[in-house]
Parts: sequence; structure tokens; C-alpha cells
Amino acid sequence: MTRNSPIDQRASTRDYASGVEGRLDATGETDAGDDRDPDYEVVTTPVLVIGAGAAGARVAIELAESGIDPLVIGKRDHGDAHTTWAAGGINAALGSLDPEDDWTIHAADTLNEGHHLNDPEAVELTAKGMPDRIRELEEWGMPFDRTEDGAINQRYFGAQSYRRTCFVGDRTGEAMLGTLIDRARELDVPYRENVMITRLLSDGRRVDGAIGFDMETGRGLLFRTNHVVLAAGGFSALYHRHSSRDDENNGDGQALALEAGARLMDLEFVQFHPTGMVGDRYGEKWDGRLVTEAVRGEGGRLYNTEGERFMERYSPDQMELDARDVVARAIAREVREGRGTENGGVYLDISHRDPAYVRDRLPTMVERFESLGVDITAEPMEVAPTAHYTMGGVDIDFRTGETGVEGLYAVGETVAGVHGANRLGGNSLAETVAIGKHVGDHVASEVSTGDADPELADGQRAFAEREFRALDDLAASNGDVTPRELLDELGDVLWRTAGILRDADGLRDGLDELADIRARTVDLRVDGDRTSRSFEYAVDLSVSLTVAEAMLRAALERRESRGAHYRTDAPETDPDWRVTLLVSIDDGELSLARRGVGDPSRSVREALEEGYELDYHHLE
Repeated sequence: MTRNSPIDQRASTRDYASGVEGRLDATGETDAGDDRDPDYEVVTTPVLVIGAGAAGARVAIELAESGIDPLVIGKRDHGDAHTTWAAGGINAALGSLDPEDDWTIHAADTLNEGHHLNDPEAVELTAKGMPDRIRELEEWGMPFDRTEDGAINQRYFGAQSYRRTCFVGDRTGEAMLGTLIDRARELDVPYRENVMITRLLSDGRRVDGAIGFDMETGRGLLFRTNHVVLAAGGFSALYHRHSSRDDENNGDGQALALEAGARLMDLEFVQFHPTGMVGDRYGEKWDGRLVTEAVRGEGGRLYNTEGERFMERYSPDQMELDARDVVARAIAREVREGRGTENGGVYLDISHRDPAYVRDRLPTMVERFESLGVDITAEPMEVAPTAHYTMGGVDIDFRTGETGVEGLYAVGETVAGVHGANRLGGNSLAETVAIGKHVGDHVASEVSTGDADPELADGQRAFAEREFRALDDLAASNGDVTPRELLDELGDVLWRTAGILRDADGLRDGLDELADIRARTVDLRVDGDRTSRSFEYAVDLSVSLTVAEAMLRAALERRESRGAHYRTDAPETDPDWRVTLLVSIDDGELSLARRGVGDPSRSVREALEEGYELDYHHLE
């Protein structure tokens, strides 16, 4: 097939009204008897980057530095991406405070935290590349905190053998994204804000563009391009309690890739951060909002309602800075056994540190809690686990970002592989820039002269117009249930059945309840036109149902406990399950397959054999 041939019979469609997902037949013809002429704009670009956080920005910078003008699109205003909520820091083995640290130990810590389900090549590319990426960010103006002798300062983060996490107070993600955006502006990278993508133009073998709409005007948008990079984040906001905004991290990138013909993997691994805000004192607005790991990295301690520093029971050596899955399960157990607060939480206390030190290192936390009447320099915070990060996502080649669908690439939290079964704190920001550079470099090498102004075949236009009419019908839905109601129900279902503790019966119940939610989408009511938040939630719902089902099926299939996936009916880690679960669409149905995991390089194996481990008591 040539680049400009019509879209074939395997293009993906989604019935928004009934919530049916899958790659079904699409002839490229207009619907019989439907003579509506949709209003839309056609945009051409050599490369379309979907997602304007750190991963998308770093890809775009690499493209621009190679002489290519990509178009970056985001769902919100420029600079308002989820990266800004990553507070605590970014990992790199600089050795500012611990000169014995190096990239192989960083890689070993990452593999241990991921329970050796990580892609070893992805881990090594990240760990080896990060010192240069930090120096690059420094050169571009990122205002890292400094040691007394002027080096980039580093702090402890959970399960890290050394002080490796570089930071800007407790607003590292915000500072990093601002730095990347400033660099992109210096390079005149084109950007379009408030755009939502609903579909990729794909025949299952390659992509030819994307379909969406302008969220401010409601007008349809058809992007014609031979290269699409997905950098749209994860799906932790599907859960009732989560650290994301309700309208972010709902699985857009994963669903778009799956329906375009790519595979997903590791979807069963959802990280629950140990410390999210909880309690009537803070109000519903703040429920689940992240209390950065930097609080524990600077010496914060966890106590139950009996005044016990309970991590002494679960991890006497690493204490509060053990792996996130370990600390989250410890808190869940304290609450379950009656030693938690009335709100289902415990206490996080850093008041033993000097108030000036706390205000210097944790200014955002101090300010946030002061606005709620809590002085964290003098009293504890009430916290409980919250859905925070998704290790699962698109299956890619980490040197190129390729997905197996020609012209489709992915990067950042949209993908799986670096983190395995559980993410090492501080590695999310690291992955975005370390792998983002590789992906951008490869995509640049694939762009040819003809990609500057790609043609739009008749079949592709017809397929896009069919999608625009479906979106019109969705906006006109006038049933009895709102998308927000069903999204809230879905969040409750996932929290109850696929949360920190899981079992087969609960996961099966979750699938049954999800099917009921999907059936009720036939009675959907959208309050407003395409510019309304209700319409946005309606599109989110169709995406969320796809990803939630895939995640539940993968969690049910993995009959062991490993990292963030804890099955109370199979509590042990089974060496025979050191495999990744791949999810694809086969004849319109979700299909699961297994794949083995590779081994790390000799230098990383040697670091693993040395058995490096964090000694928490350096903080005492």
C-alpha cells in the first residue's frame, strides 16, 4: 500500500452511544441516508505530537533541533500539563552527595523496584542517559537546588541506594516543564492548545493522521501526517481516589494506540502512592491529592492512631522510604486492622525537623496545608494511599519509540517497560527526557521531504467525516445519565475491585459492573455542545471503558503478587510469571498474550549482585 491509499476495512471505530470498543469494519463510505456535511479544518504537519507535557516537549525539541517543525497539541492551555504535578524530583546518578553512585546502581535499583519485569534496555537507556539530560536541563536554565559548594543537590527517594533525586524544592515538575517549554519556544516549535484527539487514522498497519476537535470552538480537526507521537500520559485518574486532575490521565494515549493496531502491556500494574491527602478537614477537592514523597525523603515519619511508628514492623531498615507498594500496603493494613483514622488514613509528620528547613525544602506543601489551616512544621498531615501512576501502556521499541504500527510512536507514561511492576520514585520525569530524546532523534531520521505536506486520500476524509458525525450525535445525547455520573461509578468500581488489594472474585465482579456501566451509556445525556465539559467527559468515558476492561482482564489473568499488583488469593511471587502480558484487539475483542522478559547487561548484573540498598537511618 502506498502512503496515500484509502483507509482499508480494518480501521478502528467506536460506538460512543453504547460504549462498544474495538477495531471494526469501516468502509470509508458515508453512512447511508446521512447527508450531513460536518464542519472541520484540515491541518497538515510532518509530525504530530499528541501531548504537551515533558515527554512530548522533549520529543518536539529534538525534532526542532534536527530542522523539523512538529506540531504539538495539548488538551489544556500551553504549559498546563500534568508534568507540573510531579513535585519531588528527577533521578540521575550525578554523585553530588554520594560519589560512589553510578548509572549501573540506578539501573539496579530500578530493576529491583520493578520486580525484574522491566525492559532491561529501557532501564539502561534511562539510567545511563540521565546525567547528560540533567546537565542539559541545567544548561537550558532549570533552577535546581544547590549544595553549599554549588553542585546540583540531591535527596533520598524511596528504595534508592543513594541520594540520587535532583530537585527544585517540591515543584520539580513545574520547573522542568517550564524549562522545556522555554526551550521549545526558542526553537519556534508550533503548538496548538485546547485540542482533544478522539481517533487515529489507521488501517491497523500504519497511521495517516488523527481526528479530534477544538475544545474552545467545537469545530472538528483533521490532522494529516505520516508520523504521530503519542505522549498523552497514563490512566490513574480512572480510580475514585487519585492524584491526577479528573480530566487528565484517563487513558487517551493507550486507547488510541490500541484501536490503531498497537499492543499494550503491563496494564495490571497501577501504583498507589502511599501518601495522598485524606480527611474531612481538607475537603473533597483535596481528597487523594499527592503529598510528595519528598516529605519522607526529607525525614517525614508515618504514625498510626496509637502513636506507633508502624513502618518499624514492616521495614525496619528502609522504614518510610521503602518501595511505594510496600508502604502503601502497610498503611492499608494499619487501617484494616483498626489503627487508622476515621477517614481511613494515618499520620505523616515532619514537625521534628527545623521549621526553616521544612519551609525551604517543601515550600509548596507548607503553603498548601497552611491554606487549609494546617502548619506542617508543627503538626502532622493525614494521609492515605491514592492511585498515582500506571506502569502499563503501549509496547514500544525504546530506542525508536516505534509501536509496530508504521508511523506511530509513543513515549512517557503512555508507554510501558521502564518501570516494570512498580515505579521507582523520581523515575517518571527521568523517563520523559531520557527516552524522549531517543524517540525524537529516531522520528527525525524517518521524516522525508514528502512528509511536509502529505495528501489526504478520499477514503480517509470519508472516515474522518463519519467520526465527526458520530461526535455530533454524541453531543446531542439526551438520556437520563450524565457521563460524569458513569465515570464516578467506574472509579468506585476500580477502587473496590482492582485497588491495592485484589482477588479473582473481586476482579470478576469489576468486569461485570463495568459491563453494566457500558450498557447504560445508551441512555447518556450530554449537557452542552462540543465545547462543554460534559461532552469532554462523554468522550473520556468511551476511552476509559476500553482501558479499564483491559486492565481488569490483565489483573485477573496474572495469578500471583508482584510489585503493585497484589492478589490476596495468590500472595506469593511466582517465578513462572516473570512475563509481561500483552493486550491487543483481535477480531474486535480484547486478546491477551504472554512474552518473556530479557536480562540486563553484565555491568548492571554486577551491580545487582553487589546488593546495594538504601540505609534509611542516614536521615536520623
